[in-house]
Amino acid sequence: MSSPEVVNPFSDEPVPEIAPVREGEHLDWVRIETFLRQELSDELRTDGEFIVQQFPNGAANLTYLVSFGDTELVLRRPPFGTLAPGAHDMGREFKVLSQLWKIFPKAPRAYLYCENPEIAGAEMFIMERRKGEVIRGIIPTSMRHHKDLGKRIGFALAAAIGELHLLNPQEVGLETLGRPEGFVLRQVTGWKKRWDLVSDQRFDQSMTDIYQKLEETLPDPQRVAFVHNDLKLDNCMFDPDEPDSVLAIFDWDMTTLGDPLIDVGTLLNYWPDPKDNPDIPRGGHTGLGLMGLPTRAEMVDYYAVNSNLDLSGIGWYEAFAQWKTATVLQQLHYRWKVGDSTDERMAVIADALPNFIEKAENLLAEF
Repeated sequence: MSSPEVVNPFSDEPVPEIAPVREGEHLDWVRIETFLRQELSDELRTDGEFIVQQFPNGAANLTYLVSFGDTELVLRRPPFGTLAPGAHDMGREFKVLSQLWKIFPKAPRAYLYCENPEIAGAEMFIMERRKGEVIRGIIPTSMRHHKDLGKRIGFALAAAIGELHLLNPQEVGLETLGRPEGFVLRQVTGWKKRWDLVSDQRFDQSMTDIYQKLEETLPDPQRVAFVHNDLKLDNCMFDPDEPDSVLAIFDWDMTTLGDPLIDVGTLLNYWPDPKDNPDIPRGGHTGLGLMGLPTRAEMVDYYAVNSNLDLSGIGWYEAFAQWKTATVLQQLHYRWKVGDSTDERMAVIADALPNFIEKAENLLAEF
Protein backbone atom coordinates (compact mmCIF):
# COMPACT_ATOMS: atom_id res chain seq x y z
CA MET A 1 0.00 0.00 0.00
CA SER A 2 1.39 3.40 -0.95
CA SER A 3 1.60 6.09 1.69
CA PRO A 4 -0.90 8.96 1.50
CA GLU A 5 0.42 12.28 0.30
CA VAL A 6 1.44 14.48 3.22
CA VAL A 7 -0.56 17.71 3.25
CA ASN A 8 1.17 21.04 3.82
CA PRO A 9 -0.95 22.50 6.63
CA PHE A 10 -0.24 26.07 5.50
CA SER A 11 -0.96 25.59 1.79
CA ASP A 12 -4.59 25.13 0.84
CA GLU A 13 -7.79 26.27 2.45
CA PRO A 14 -9.42 23.65 4.68
CA VAL A 15 -12.40 21.73 3.36
CA PRO A 16 -15.53 23.79 4.15
CA GLU A 17 -17.31 22.80 7.34
CA ILE A 18 -20.71 23.06 5.65
CA ALA A 19 -21.79 21.72 2.28
CA PRO A 20 -24.92 20.62 0.43
CA VAL A 21 -26.29 17.30 1.63
CA ARG A 22 -24.49 14.37 -0.01
CA GLU A 23 -26.43 12.30 -2.51
CA GLY A 24 -27.95 9.34 -0.72
CA GLU A 25 -27.93 11.04 2.70
CA HIS A 26 -31.11 13.10 2.49
CA LEU A 27 -33.79 12.58 5.12
CA ASP A 28 -37.52 13.34 5.09
CA TRP A 29 -37.00 17.05 5.53
CA VAL A 30 -40.71 17.97 5.34
CA ARG A 31 -41.51 15.62 8.22
CA ILE A 32 -38.47 16.80 10.19
CA GLU A 33 -39.31 20.47 9.68
CA THR A 34 -42.86 19.98 10.94
CA PHE A 35 -41.69 17.99 13.94
CA LEU A 36 -39.00 20.49 14.95
CA ARG A 37 -41.26 23.51 14.63
CA GLN A 38 -43.77 21.84 16.96
CA GLU A 39 -41.31 20.52 19.53
CA LEU A 40 -38.87 23.44 19.77
CA SER A 41 -41.13 26.47 19.44
CA ASP A 42 -41.49 26.97 23.21
CA GLU A 43 -37.74 27.29 23.71
CA LEU A 44 -36.31 28.51 20.39
CA ARG A 45 -37.44 30.64 17.47
CA THR A 46 -38.51 28.33 14.66
CA ASP A 47 -40.60 30.69 12.54
CA GLY A 48 -37.96 31.41 9.87
CA GLU A 49 -37.26 29.72 6.56
CA PHE A 50 -36.17 26.10 6.95
CA ILE A 51 -32.81 25.31 5.31
CA VAL A 52 -30.73 22.12 5.53
CA GLN A 53 -27.01 21.66 4.91
CA GLN A 54 -24.53 18.99 5.98
CA PHE A 55 -21.32 18.83 7.98
CA PRO A 56 -19.44 16.59 5.49
CA ASN A 57 -16.16 15.91 7.26
CA GLY A 58 -17.20 13.22 9.72
CA ALA A 59 -16.82 9.54 8.89
CA ALA A 60 -19.61 7.94 10.91
CA ASN A 61 -22.69 9.69 12.30
CA LEU A 62 -24.70 11.88 9.93
CA THR A 63 -24.62 15.50 11.07
CA TYR A 64 -26.69 18.28 9.51
CA LEU A 65 -27.08 22.03 9.98
CA VAL A 66 -30.79 22.83 10.14
CA SER A 67 -31.78 26.49 10.19
CA PHE A 68 -35.00 28.33 10.91
CA GLY A 69 -34.07 31.81 9.77
CA ASP A 70 -31.35 32.98 12.17
CA THR A 71 -31.79 29.98 14.47
CA GLU A 72 -29.11 27.44 13.60
CA LEU A 73 -29.17 23.96 15.10
CA VAL A 74 -27.36 20.67 14.60
CA LEU A 75 -29.21 17.43 13.87
CA ARG A 76 -27.36 14.16 14.51
CA ARG A 77 -28.47 10.64 13.71
CA PRO A 78 -26.68 7.31 13.13
CA PRO A 79 -25.40 6.32 9.68
CA PHE A 80 -27.59 4.20 7.43
CA GLY A 81 -27.46 0.41 7.49
CA THR A 82 -26.63 -2.18 10.13
CA LEU A 83 -24.85 -0.73 13.17
CA ALA A 84 -22.37 -2.30 15.56
CA PRO A 85 -23.83 -3.05 19.02
CA GLY A 86 -23.63 0.00 21.26
CA ALA A 87 -22.33 2.28 18.52
CA HIS A 88 -23.84 5.59 17.37
CA ASP A 89 -25.98 5.92 20.51
CA MET A 90 -27.92 9.14 20.02
CA GLY A 91 -29.88 8.62 23.23
CA ARG A 92 -26.64 8.45 25.21
CA GLU A 93 -25.21 11.51 23.45
CA PHE A 94 -28.38 13.47 24.18
CA LYS A 95 -28.34 12.38 27.83
CA VAL A 96 -24.78 13.62 28.21
CA LEU A 97 -25.15 16.89 26.32
CA SER A 98 -28.48 17.83 27.87
CA GLN A 99 -26.70 18.02 31.26
CA LEU A 100 -22.93 18.27 30.88
CA TRP A 101 -22.96 21.82 29.48
CA LYS A 102 -24.01 23.03 32.93
CA ILE A 103 -20.56 22.22 34.41
CA PHE A 104 -18.43 21.89 31.26
CA PRO A 105 -18.95 24.80 28.83
CA LYS A 106 -16.97 22.98 26.13
CA ALA A 107 -19.91 20.58 25.73
CA PRO A 108 -22.62 21.91 23.37
CA ARG A 109 -26.13 21.94 24.81
CA ALA A 110 -28.62 19.38 23.52
CA TYR A 111 -32.27 20.45 23.26
CA LEU A 112 -34.36 17.58 21.92
CA TYR A 113 -34.21 13.80 21.51
CA CYS A 114 -36.46 11.76 19.22
CA GLU A 115 -36.41 7.96 19.23
CA ASN A 116 -39.27 7.62 16.72
CA PRO A 117 -37.63 6.37 13.48
CA GLU A 118 -40.56 7.68 11.43
CA ILE A 119 -39.22 11.23 11.81
CA ALA A 120 -35.56 10.95 10.71
CA GLY A 121 -35.32 7.28 9.77
CA ALA A 122 -33.60 6.49 13.09
CA GLU A 123 -33.22 8.04 16.51
CA MET A 124 -31.87 11.57 16.37
CA PHE A 125 -31.26 14.59 18.56
CA ILE A 126 -30.93 18.35 18.19
CA MET A 127 -28.18 20.44 19.78
CA GLU A 128 -26.90 23.99 19.66
CA ARG A 129 -24.52 25.02 16.91
CA ARG A 130 -21.09 26.30 17.91
CA LYS A 131 -19.10 28.49 15.52
CA GLY A 132 -15.33 28.32 15.33
CA GLU A 133 -12.51 26.45 13.61
CA VAL A 134 -11.99 22.68 13.49
CA ILE A 135 -8.35 21.87 12.73
CA ARG A 136 -7.76 18.81 10.57
CA GLY A 137 -4.85 18.53 8.16
CA ILE A 138 -4.76 22.24 7.31
CA ILE A 139 -4.54 25.27 9.59
CA PRO A 140 -7.43 27.69 8.94
CA THR A 141 -6.37 31.02 7.49
CA SER A 142 -8.01 32.77 10.44
CA MET A 143 -5.46 31.19 12.83
CA ARG A 144 -2.20 31.35 10.87
CA HIS A 145 -1.08 34.63 12.44
CA HIS A 146 -0.65 33.09 15.90
CA LYS A 147 2.87 32.38 17.13
CA ASP A 148 3.56 28.77 18.22
CA LEU A 149 0.03 27.80 17.21
CA GLY A 150 0.71 24.06 17.16
CA LYS A 151 2.04 23.96 20.71
CA ARG A 152 -0.80 26.12 21.96
CA ILE A 153 -3.66 24.12 20.49
CA GLY A 154 -2.03 20.86 21.58
CA PHE A 155 -1.66 21.92 25.19
CA ALA A 156 -5.16 23.43 25.10
CA LEU A 157 -6.52 20.03 24.16
CA ALA A 158 -4.50 18.26 26.87
CA ALA A 159 -5.81 20.75 29.43
CA ALA A 160 -9.39 20.28 28.25
CA ILE A 161 -9.10 16.51 28.65
CA GLY A 162 -7.69 16.96 32.14
CA GLU A 163 -10.55 19.32 33.00
CA LEU A 164 -13.14 16.81 31.79
CA HIS A 165 -11.57 14.02 33.83
CA LEU A 166 -11.77 16.04 37.06
CA LEU A 167 -15.53 16.65 36.82
CA ASN A 168 -17.96 15.05 39.25
CA PRO A 169 -20.76 13.27 37.32
CA GLN A 170 -23.05 13.52 40.35
CA GLU A 171 -23.21 17.30 39.96
CA VAL A 172 -25.36 16.89 36.84
CA GLY A 173 -27.09 13.61 37.58
CA LEU A 174 -24.89 11.50 35.31
CA GLU A 175 -23.48 9.17 37.96
CA THR A 176 -25.39 6.24 36.41
CA LEU A 177 -24.10 6.89 32.88
CA GLY A 178 -21.88 3.82 32.95
CA ARG A 179 -20.61 0.90 35.03
CA PRO A 180 -17.06 1.82 36.07
CA GLU A 181 -16.28 -1.56 37.61
CA GLY A 182 -14.85 -3.78 34.89
CA PHE A 183 -14.98 -0.94 32.36
CA VAL A 184 -11.62 -1.56 30.70
CA LEU A 185 -12.21 -5.30 30.37
CA ARG A 186 -15.61 -4.65 28.78
CA GLN A 187 -13.97 -2.25 26.35
CA VAL A 188 -11.52 -4.92 25.24
CA THR A 189 -14.05 -7.74 24.96
CA GLY A 190 -16.65 -5.47 23.37
CA TRP A 191 -14.33 -4.30 20.61
CA LYS A 192 -13.29 -7.89 19.94
CA LYS A 193 -16.96 -8.74 19.35
CA ARG A 194 -17.21 -5.79 16.96
CA TRP A 195 -14.16 -7.00 15.08
CA ASP A 196 -15.66 -10.47 14.76
CA LEU A 197 -18.77 -9.00 13.10
CA VAL A 198 -16.77 -7.39 10.27
CA SER A 199 -13.47 -9.27 10.34
CA ASP A 200 -11.11 -9.61 7.40
CA GLN A 201 -9.37 -12.97 7.31
CA ARG A 202 -6.11 -11.32 6.21
CA PHE A 203 -5.80 -9.63 9.60
CA ASP A 204 -7.89 -11.84 11.86
CA GLN A 205 -5.04 -13.75 13.52
CA SER A 206 -3.06 -10.61 14.31
CA MET A 207 -6.12 -8.81 15.69
CA THR A 208 -6.95 -11.86 17.84
CA ASP A 209 -3.38 -12.09 19.16
CA ILE A 210 -3.46 -8.42 20.17
CA TYR A 211 -6.80 -8.94 21.90
CA GLN A 212 -5.37 -11.79 23.95
CA LYS A 213 -2.32 -9.75 24.98
CA LEU A 214 -4.49 -6.78 25.96
CA GLU A 215 -6.63 -9.01 28.15
CA GLU A 216 -3.60 -10.65 29.77
CA THR A 217 -2.02 -7.29 30.70
CA LEU A 218 -5.16 -5.37 31.72
CA PRO A 219 -4.29 -2.33 33.92
CA ASP A 220 -6.01 -1.32 37.16
CA PRO A 221 -7.83 2.03 36.96
CA GLN A 222 -6.62 4.92 39.11
CA ARG A 223 -9.81 6.99 39.02
CA VAL A 224 -13.40 6.89 37.81
CA ALA A 225 -14.22 9.78 35.47
CA PHE A 226 -16.14 10.79 32.39
CA VAL A 227 -14.64 9.01 29.39
CA HIS A 228 -15.41 10.69 26.06
CA ASN A 229 -14.06 7.69 24.13
CA ASP A 230 -13.06 9.53 20.93
CA LEU A 231 -10.97 12.52 21.95
CA LYS A 232 -8.85 13.86 19.11
CA LEU A 233 -7.99 17.25 17.67
CA ASP A 234 -10.64 17.25 14.94
CA ASN A 235 -13.38 16.53 17.47
CA CYS A 236 -12.58 19.94 18.95
CA MET A 237 -13.39 23.48 17.91
CA PHE A 238 -11.32 26.60 18.57
CA ASP A 239 -12.10 30.29 18.66
CA PRO A 240 -9.70 31.61 15.97
CA ASP A 241 -8.71 34.45 18.31
CA GLU A 242 -8.10 32.20 21.37
CA PRO A 243 -5.92 29.18 20.50
CA ASP A 244 -5.01 28.55 24.15
CA SER A 245 -8.37 27.04 25.03
CA VAL A 246 -10.82 24.65 23.40
CA LEU A 247 -14.15 26.23 22.45
CA ALA A 248 -16.14 23.00 22.03
CA ILE A 249 -15.77 19.23 21.99
CA PHE A 250 -18.03 17.09 19.81
CA ASP A 251 -19.03 13.43 19.25
CA TRP A 252 -20.18 12.32 22.71
CA ASP A 253 -22.17 9.24 21.63
CA MET A 254 -19.74 6.78 23.28
CA THR A 255 -19.31 8.74 26.53
CA THR A 256 -19.43 6.72 29.73
CA LEU A 257 -17.86 6.49 33.19
CA GLY A 258 -14.63 4.57 33.61
CA ASP A 259 -10.85 4.77 33.40
CA PRO A 260 -9.91 8.22 32.02
CA LEU A 261 -6.63 6.96 30.57
CA ILE A 262 -8.67 5.33 27.81
CA ASP A 263 -9.13 8.89 26.50
CA VAL A 264 -5.42 9.62 26.70
CA GLY A 265 -4.62 6.46 24.76
CA THR A 266 -7.12 7.51 22.09
CA LEU A 267 -5.48 10.91 21.81
CA LEU A 268 -2.00 9.40 21.45
CA ASN A 269 -3.28 7.02 18.81
CA TYR A 270 -3.99 9.97 16.52
CA TRP A 271 -1.14 12.22 17.63
CA PRO A 272 1.94 12.63 15.36
CA ASP A 273 5.49 12.82 16.65
CA PRO A 274 8.79 13.93 15.05
CA LYS A 275 10.21 10.44 15.73
CA ASP A 276 7.51 8.79 13.62
CA ASN A 277 8.32 7.17 10.30
CA PRO A 278 6.81 9.63 7.77
CA ASP A 279 5.89 6.72 5.51
CA ILE A 280 3.68 5.18 8.21
CA PRO A 281 1.08 7.80 9.16
CA ARG A 282 -0.94 7.56 12.36
CA GLY A 283 -4.70 7.80 12.54
CA GLY A 284 -4.88 11.57 12.23
CA HIS A 285 -4.70 13.81 9.17
CA THR A 286 -1.29 13.81 7.51
CA GLY A 287 -0.79 17.56 7.83
CA LEU A 288 -0.81 17.38 11.63
CA GLY A 289 2.81 16.28 11.66
CA LEU A 290 3.91 19.60 10.15
CA MET A 291 1.96 21.91 12.47
CA GLY A 292 4.52 22.08 15.27
CA LEU A 293 2.30 20.20 17.71
CA PRO A 294 3.71 19.05 21.06
CA THR A 295 5.31 15.62 20.99
CA ARG A 296 3.40 12.67 22.41
CA ALA A 297 5.70 12.74 25.45
CA GLU A 298 4.96 16.44 26.00
CA MET A 299 1.22 15.79 25.75
CA VAL A 300 1.50 12.97 28.29
CA ASP A 301 3.53 15.12 30.69
CA TYR A 302 1.18 18.09 30.36
CA TYR A 303 -1.86 15.91 30.99
CA ALA A 304 -0.17 14.18 33.94
CA VAL A 305 0.48 17.48 35.70
CA ASN A 306 -3.14 18.57 35.20
CA SER A 307 -4.69 15.23 36.19
CA ASN A 308 -2.46 13.98 39.04
CA LEU A 309 -2.43 10.49 37.47
CA ASP A 310 0.46 8.09 36.94
CA LEU A 311 1.10 7.81 33.19
CA SER A 312 3.92 5.24 33.34
CA GLY A 313 1.70 2.53 31.83
CA ILE A 314 0.16 4.68 29.12
CA GLY A 315 1.60 2.44 26.39
CA TRP A 316 -1.09 -0.18 27.10
CA TYR A 317 -3.82 2.37 26.54
CA GLU A 318 -2.24 3.58 23.30
CA ALA A 319 -1.95 -0.02 22.08
CA PHE A 320 -5.64 -0.59 22.85
CA ALA A 321 -6.50 2.57 20.91
CA GLN A 322 -4.48 1.43 17.89
CA TRP A 323 -6.26 -1.94 17.90
CA LYS A 324 -9.66 -0.33 18.42
CA THR A 325 -9.06 2.13 15.57
CA ALA A 326 -8.20 -0.76 13.25
CA THR A 327 -11.60 -2.23 14.11
CA VAL A 328 -13.36 1.10 13.46
CA LEU A 329 -11.71 1.42 10.05
CA GLN A 330 -12.80 -2.11 9.18
CA GLN A 331 -16.35 -1.31 10.31
CA LEU A 332 -16.47 1.75 8.06
CA HIS A 333 -15.10 -0.20 5.11
CA TYR A 334 -17.53 -3.05 5.73
CA ARG A 335 -20.50 -0.67 5.64
CA TRP A 336 -19.28 0.61 2.27
CA LYS A 337 -18.66 -2.94 1.04
CA VAL A 338 -22.23 -4.08 1.76
CA GLY A 339 -23.75 -0.92 0.32
CA ASP A 340 -24.79 0.82 3.54
CA SER A 341 -22.49 3.80 2.83
CA THR A 342 -22.10 5.87 -0.33
CA ASP A 343 -19.02 7.69 0.96
CA GLU A 344 -16.23 6.72 -1.46
CA ARG A 345 -13.58 7.49 1.18
CA MET A 346 -14.64 4.28 2.90
CA ALA A 347 -13.63 2.13 -0.09
CA VAL A 348 -9.94 2.27 0.88
CA ILE A 349 -10.07 3.29 4.53
CA ALA A 350 -9.21 -0.23 5.75
CA ASP A 351 -5.94 -0.25 3.80
CA ALA A 352 -4.29 1.28 6.88
CA LEU A 353 -4.99 -1.72 9.15
CA PRO A 354 -1.46 -3.21 8.95
CA ASN A 355 -0.01 0.06 10.30
CA PHE A 356 -2.26 0.02 13.36
CA ILE A 357 -1.67 -3.66 13.98
CA GLU A 358 2.10 -3.21 13.91
CA LYS A 359 2.02 -0.24 16.28
CA ALA A 360 -0.20 -2.09 18.76
CA GLU A 361 2.11 -5.10 18.67
CA ASN A 362 5.19 -2.95 19.28
CA LEU A 363 3.61 -1.12 22.20
CA LEU A 364 2.45 -4.32 23.86
CA ALA A 365 5.92 -5.83 23.60
CA GLU A 366 6.79 -3.70 26.66
CA PHE A 367 4.21 -5.46 28.84
